[in-house]
Amino acid sequence: MNPDDPRAQRTRTRLRAAILHLAARRDPAALTMAAVARQAEVNRATVYQHYPDLDSLLTDAMEDAVTHLAHAAALCPLDAPRDHAPAPLLDLFGHVAANAALYQRMLGTQGSARFITRIRHGVTTALTDRFTQGHRPPCPPGVPVDVHAAYLAGALTGVIAHWLTERPADPPHDIALAFWRLFRPAGAPATNTPP
Repeated sequence: MNPDDPRAQRTRTRLRAAILHLAARRDPAALTMAAVARQAEVNRATVYQHYPDLDSLLTDAMEDAVTHLAHAAALCPLDAPRDHAPAPLLDLFGHVAANAALYQRMLGTQGSARFITRIRHGVTTALTDRFTQGHRPPCPPGVPVDVHAAYLAGALTGVIAHWLTERPADPPHDIALAFWRLFRPAGAPATNTPP
């Protein structure tokens, strides 16, 4: 099958929409290819022609979300005041809040390990690129750029997951500010030289 064929692209779009619709309403572990096929109004064999398993389909469907998170994380200005979360971070947490049901399911205990890995990888890559260009927050000497980026990506993913599962009533602004304060501890200089 040619993935560039317009019919194939339309089918994949329907499949992605179907799984996002279902995943926002029930645990990803409870989803089946048959349910996705019914929601997308295609036969089950068609789903398998495009995706080998549900995790692949779900990860592909969430790719825009991963891109959004990675982009917002990489745009945070390092010189923003410690007591005011920067606009890209507020945007990131606002996006998650607007799609809370889906993120809760994807990042919760029954969520998709592949999706969690994809978020961490996407954010790590975006931060590594930014840090390599000289926009790196303070860290101890000798810490490789990619290790620093992976550390922060894991922290961000962990904070989002904890917020959605343990503190869902907290406003996104409050969680963004808490994360920013952890990211920029008191007394930390605003910039760091590249390694």
